[in-house]
Amino acid sequence: MNDNVHIMDHPLIKHKIGIIRRVETGTKDFRQSVSEIASLICYEATRNLPLRDVEIETPICKTVSKELKGRKLAVIPILRAGLGMVDGVLQLIPAAKIGHIGLYRDPETLEPVEYYCKLPSDCDEREVFVVDPMLATGGSSSAAVKMLKEKGCKHIHFMCIIAAPEGIERMQKDHPDVDIFVGELDERLNDHGYIVPGLGDAGDRIFGTK
Repeated sequence: MNDNVHIMDHPLIKHKIGIIRRVETGTKDFRQSVSEIASLICYEATRNLPLRDVEIETPICKTVSKELKGRKLAVIPILRAGLGMVDGVLQLIPAAKIGHIGLYRDPETLEPVEYYCKLPSDCDEREVFVVDPMLATGGSSSAAVKMLKEKGCKHIHFMCIIAAPEGIERMQKDHPDVDIFVGELDERLNDHGYIVPGLGDAGDRIFGTK
């Protein structure tokens, strides 16, 4: 596996993924856990953001502190399940701008088709974090990243909670320049394109729909 794929090993992430896998976990606890996992993955995904020195004044004296340098951040959920991760990221980066990408799978070609794309006007100048709980075939995620690149975005990261090897392989093939942050890497896809063991349909479980 390439250096741009980062599989989380934090005990809290593992514990909370165990909660959302359980079939008996209800909508409220599922949604809250997804948000918490997103925060924890975001903490790891932002580890290498550049810093600069800045002079500040504490109640005691002047000192040199650190702040984020250069590009600001944007969070781009892939609709609809990606919305469940946004609040968790904003807990750590409340000033981030938010865009949205909507894709559906064509029933005949099985390829993703864009139905909505609204991005911050300066998205091409930002450090962009694309979020989606599940990386299954990788088709939607790859298409979303391609759309962002076509809009001029150059600094793109992808965050998901659970991934299948097939999705990782597709993303690495199509976008070897994009860092991928994964809560847990599962075994495979089944014949219906669901991740095994997975957690079912993340969107349905986040929003309480069937």
